[in-house]
Amino acid sequence: MSRRLATVLAAGTFALLSAIGVASPAAAAVSTAQKLSVLSSWTQTSATSYNAWNAGRLNKGAWSEYGFDWSTDYCSSSPDNPLGFNFSLSCYRHDFGYRNHKAMGIFSANKSRLDSAFYEDLKRVCATYNAVVRPACTSLAWTYYQAVSVFGSVAAVQQADIDRAARMKADAERSAARRG
Repeated sequence: MSRRLATVLAAGTFALLSAIGVASPAAAAVSTAQKLSVLSSWTQTSATSYNAWNAGRLNKGAWSEYGFDWSTDYCSSSPDNPLGFNFSLSCYRHDFGYRNHKAMGIFSANKSRLDSAFYEDLKRVCATYNAVVRPACTSLAWTYYQAVSVFGSVAAVQQADIDRAARMKADAERSAARRG
């Protein structure tokens, strides 16, 4: 096969893959509509949306032309892992949603959905813990959600909220130990 034919075939294949959305996302300049589409798909309430965002987070270079802001302070001044419950990636995705929607000038119209996605992410984290301590986790998830929903930041979580969940967790663990 000639070099020219190989080049033409490669270019045609790439064009076809690009047209059907299989080529690398960083292969061409990104339009505002494309960026908004990815941003929206990565900030929905579903586990599929979370998983797509996380795959992007783990391969940021492939998305560099989108100019996303990947910075995070995780759960701000609230614990990232309150009582050992790992909320850090949920907080990271929430930061991603807030920062990038603000940068695109569409934050107000999307804040409620971003906060709901955060709560769903936290509940999925809690679902991974055993039934004995899960109520303490879901209590904290609700507290973190209320903080961002009402105040716009998990920094509003109070130590008293964490202490209440700690008592719930300890009481549940004691009860389970007595039964088991």
